[in-house]
Amino acid sequence: MTYHLPAGKALDGPYVVDVTPEKAGWGYSSLKVLQLPPGGSHTFETGDSEWIVLPLNGGCTVEATDDFGHDIFQLAGREGVFSGVTDFAYLPRDSHAAVSSAEGGRFALTGARCSRRLPARYGPASSVPVELRGTGNSSRQVNNFGAAGVFECDKLIAVEVITPGGNWSSFPPHKHDEHRPGEESVLEEIYYFEFADHEGIPGLGYQRVSPSGHGRNTDVLAEVRGGDVVLIPDGWHGPSMAVPGHHMYYLNVMAGPEAERAWLICDHPDHAWVRGTWPDQPVDPRLPLYTAPSQ
Repeated sequence: MTYHLPAGKALDGPYVVDVTPEKAGWGYSSLKVLQLPPGGSHTFETGDSEWIVLPLNGGCTVEATDDFGHDIFQLAGREGVFSGVTDFAYLPRDSHAAVSSAEGGRFALTGARCSRRLPARYGPASSVPVELRGTGNSSRQVNNFGAAGVFECDKLIAVEVITPGGNWSSFPPHKHDEHRPGEESVLEEIYYFEFADHEGIPGLGYQRVSPSGHGRNTDVLAEVRGGDVVLIPDGWHGPSMAVPGHHMYYLNVMAGPEAERAWLICDHPDHAWVRGTWPDQPVDPRLPLYTAPSQ
């Protein structure tokens, strides 16, 4: 199984990224990235999964039609992932969906197989909690648009992370591949990367996943660039390292078999002590890169 998918490796039809449970060899998590030209549109069936449509750049119109009615959401979107928080739309399972864009853009469809059908909804950018996590060179920004406890889904958990150039995130390394009630939950995870360039020079970073002794014993050390994907069925994941001079963005998509939708993690025992150093250091002054707009 290949867990690092360089840009173009997961391309399929209209999607520049198309990761499904079948392609990943697991049970729940999906990610599709749709590139639309000006005036472009795309239709799809949500099937047995719930989806959040998240603009990466550009705005769009999202429609959902099923036996319960027809919903239309206008997403203002954003210039890019380093420019601001975006609004988004939730699409329930068993629906016919359409995404269209007058100006064109790139739109992430984060998905999870689920059993409950929840109503289609609009998520305003103003409602997205922007969290600063870690301090010093472990500082990063988390946009918790689809986090558990923030936005209701049946199985899907999705967040955005921005790591300033030279910093390490997903650190200390952690895992969520064992069912331990109240301590750790089983979640498959997808990382999708973008990088800020410098005077036209593309950025890059590195992603580590090390075996935990559970599942597939996933082992990855990858140089990642814009449009790359890393699949994490199990294992200690982190650090995610941004090279100096280039901010790193990644979109996390998670889902799993747990009855409770919760992000419960276990830190790597060799590195868990790092959290104890955070109160003695300031947060990187470059953060937050931006905050959610006022309502």
